[in-house]
Amino acid sequence: MSYRSFEDLDVWKESCRLAVSIHELFKESRDYAMRDQISRSSISVPSNIAEGCERGSEKDTIRFLHIAKGSCAEVRTQLYLSIKMKIVDHEAATVLLDDTKKISSKLQNLIKSLSDRIF
Repeated sequence: MSYRSFEDLDVWKESCRLAVSIHELFKESRDYAMRDQISRSSISVPSNIAEGCERGSEKDTIRFLHIAKGSCAEVRTQLYLSIKMKIVDHEAATVLLDDTKKISSKLQNLIKSLSDRIF
């Protein structure tokens, strides 16, 4: 895997779009606790990708990619709960659930690629 900056990574771009979509979906929600939690979780995904890539070591990058993957799982869980609690539209949330699965898979592939290079 070769890139010059985290901004070059498709997974970072997609996770930024996810965070914006989460913000849009929840901005009118009166469930402030869920809105705050899912917003923070979604923002954490691209933020940890960026931080890991800027750390300067592949081991640190891998560690932060794992954290980003964990945050992506948090977002997915919060979307499932939001559907069950009828906080958000089921169809809109389902699209975002699919996005979280794709992002998680891309993160795993990136982790594997980096791990194969250093271990």
